[in-house]
Amino acid sequence: MAEADEEPTITAEGGGELAHSGLCALVGRPNVGKSTLLNALMGEKVSIVTRKPQTTRHRILGVLNRADAQAVLVDTPGLHETGKSALNRQLNRAALGALEDIDVVVFVVRGTEWQDADQRVLEHLEGVEAPVILAISQVDRVPDKRQLLPHMEWLTSLREFDAVVPLSATRGENLEALEQEVVQRLPAGPPLFPAEQMTDRDLGFRLGELVREQLMLNLGEELPYTTSVQLERLEREAGMTRVAAVVWVESEGQKPIVIGQGGERLKKIGRSARLQMEHMLGERVHLELWTKVKERWTNDRQALRELGYTD
Repeated sequence: MAEADEEPTITAEGGGELAHSGLCALVGRPNVGKSTLLNALMGEKVSIVTRKPQTTRHRILGVLNRADAQAVLVDTPGLHETGKSALNRQLNRAALGALEDIDVVVFVVRGTEWQDADQRVLEHLEGVEAPVILAISQVDRVPDKRQLLPHMEWLTSLREFDAVVPLSATRGENLEALEQEVVQRLPAGPPLFPAEQMTDRDLGFRLGELVREQLMLNLGEELPYTTSVQLERLEREAGMTRVAAVVWVESEGQKPIVIGQGGERLKKIGRSARLQMEHMLGERVHLELWTKVKERWTNDRQALRELGYTD
């Protein structure tokens, strides 16, 4: 996480009324593929992706524009059992808050899998009045395709979905069908964002997230969940962007794990993040990273606010 931004306030922008304009929340259990789906629909990386659950920590919007429509796609943290830490409780509040005043919901499940966490998400959707579309992701990875149709029939017996779309985000299969199902259920109205705007998040936030993505990919199973990233400096000049960021950990004992022997691990994280930044910006990036301790920040509400985790 890069900056202590408040959650965005959405206001109408631009000119005349569109045939379809509104908010669509992507919801599901942790690590089910919501961010991958958002990026595939947008055709560009808007939300970071790793194989680890709870990679997404914020509501992140992707603004999908068509000639007659604007669909604002809301990527949410995965809903999970209420955790013991203040951070986990905040992630659940962010996910559930995305269901308020929403126009369409896309409930994302994976292949022929069904877990207790999927069931909990389904239960949270019981009181939602907006249309709910079931998106069955990663169907290309189902080993026995004969299992898919019976599983879809079983899923539709759990509740009456407004549409069911099997798809593969990584292969781009059936994405247009899902987009159409969403768009046609959005109300008429003015665009919520200017047509040239792709996301609600500023550049500093997105660059900080690229660092956090590399932390998730390069650290062990537990440590990534006690790290956060805060941008200290962002300077842009002709052909060069300079970024300085702090990696926060919860204890002194965690610092050497992040830094690695001779600083090699932090150098590797920084190098990979820098390359991602240069790909995003199309120009050279100079990145400085260092590690600091904020004791037990995941259980400190004031620290969470300072690091940008807000209701």
